[in-house]
Amino acid sequence: MPTLNWKGKLLSPPTPATLTLDSLLFPKGRGYPKARPDGRVIFGDNFAVMAALLPEYEGRIKLIYADPPFFTNRKFQARVGRGEDSRKPSKWKMAEGYHDDWADLDAYLQFLYERLTLMHRLLAADGTLYLHLDWHANSYARLILDEVFGAENFINEIVWTYHGPSPIRTAFNRKHDTILMYSKSKDYVFNVDDIREPYNPNTLATFKASRKAGFGKIPDLERGKVPEDWWYFPVVARLHNERTGYPTQKPEALLERIILASSNKGDLVADFFCGSGTTALAAAKHGRKFITCDEAVRAIHTARARLAGTKSVFTVERDVRMKTEVASKSKKIKVKAGDGLVTLQTSLDVDFWEIDPDWNGKTFRSAAQAQRHVRSGVIPMELKIKIGGKVCIRLVTVEGKQFQLNV
Repeated sequence: MPTLNWKGKLLSPPTPATLTLDSLLFPKGRGYPKARPDGRVIFGDNFAVMAALLPEYEGRIKLIYADPPFFTNRKFQARVGRGEDSRKPSKWKMAEGYHDDWADLDAYLQFLYERLTLMHRLLAADGTLYLHLDWHANSYARLILDEVFGAENFINEIVWTYHGPSPIRTAFNRKHDTILMYSKSKDYVFNVDDIREPYNPNTLATFKASRKAGFGKIPDLERGKVPEDWWYFPVVARLHNERTGYPTQKPEALLERIILASSNKGDLVADFFCGSGTTALAAAKHGRKFITCDEAVRAIHTARARLAGTKSVFTVERDVRMKTEVASKSKKIKVKAGDGLVTLQTSLDVDFWEIDPDWNGKTFRSAAQAQRHVRSGVIPMELKIKIGGKVCIRLVTVEGKQFQLNV
């Protein structure tokens, strides 16, 4: 088989991250304080994080979805405003999202190669990888995956199609991404009946009208069909109910199909390019355990806030090399606690806040959470909670500033 070469191609032993526990989050207090976590949200560079996970998880992860930078050579911003006029982008409140800029193609390919190799090691023998890219680099990635996984373990090239405006006037509008699906062996999980969809009404009418339709073969029309390898799901648009403002956010329906097809309840699903946290969110909603990771602190904040709306207890961890600034005092923040109610008073534009009602001075155990509504921007400033001892609150502003205060 041909292989792809580039300047600097080399697999060096990675330096593992040193992970430290930052907090435990119990959505709406479920299972507080002793329930075991179903997921891990990790702040750190995924290359070092995956290396750190190898001793515990090598050969154990059933599904990995990877949505890395696409080699667009752009710097993406996150939309952090709420209740804004979506027709006037010039007036949106923006903040730094993530960078997808590279010295050259060689640097990008080396970045992919190192990480895909670690993902292969972490996958279970019956595990599956979905690599999500677009026209910028998908052809290069196919050759890298053939090398790492073996060309014989290629399963599908899935095309995700969508609509939307485009500035292109000299070619056809580019309105699809490519998802490359590889297994680690021929014995992989694929739950065909969990992803069936209804037949098109025209197909139903055709079979009803003619016995010769389908060359004499009549499918189980009530059971539905297995989707083709091209999928139409709308993008997370400006007014979409799922919108977080995080750039290049993927729709839940897309990840739901992948998770239902290639994992079972209780299986471990991983996404080492967390972004807005859609993979972990879909995994949690469908009874899977999850690991997700990102080196952008805004991605971690976004994923944590979304996961707080599920029933899955999870940890928030970080590589000790990732520095975070957390203020413990602010004249702009006042907190009142008593009679089972904690009230937050502040002039800051708060994006998310949470409470540990029995702070032990070591690990923050979040038993109540509040976040801004995706449309209106309104956030509850009072939370009902049973107070056990010293109260500690944490909050994050839309600018990404973090505060922790003891009450």
